[in-house]
Amino acid sequence: MKQMKNIMKQAQQLQNKMARLQEEMAEKTIEASTGGGMVKVVANGRQEIVSIRIEKEVVDPEDVDMLQDLILAAVNEALVQSQKMVSDEMSKLTGGMSIPGLM
Repeated sequence: MKQMKNIMKQAQQLQNKMARLQEEMAEKTIEASTGGGMVKVVANGRQEIVSIRIEKEVVDPEDVDMLQDLILAAVNEALVQSQKMVSDEMSKLTGGMSIPGLM
């Protein structure tokens, strides 16, 4: 019975640490860019896009497809980097142990 209480206590502590980590991740951001920095996207640890910056030189009314491709690539890269950032931090928290349903 005592062992079960210890396991439950550890699980509660881990849950509290994970909640704090999620709050911290919401504040952390990463930036991804495409087109030699012409399109920059910032995402946070909640996989939310925080900002998109587009240099005016890349805006060509005759080539909207290129701009759309640059934005899409930058957004996808920002989300991938954000997921990796969260995964790395979660791995530190769990000691590298994979816990189903966390990520």
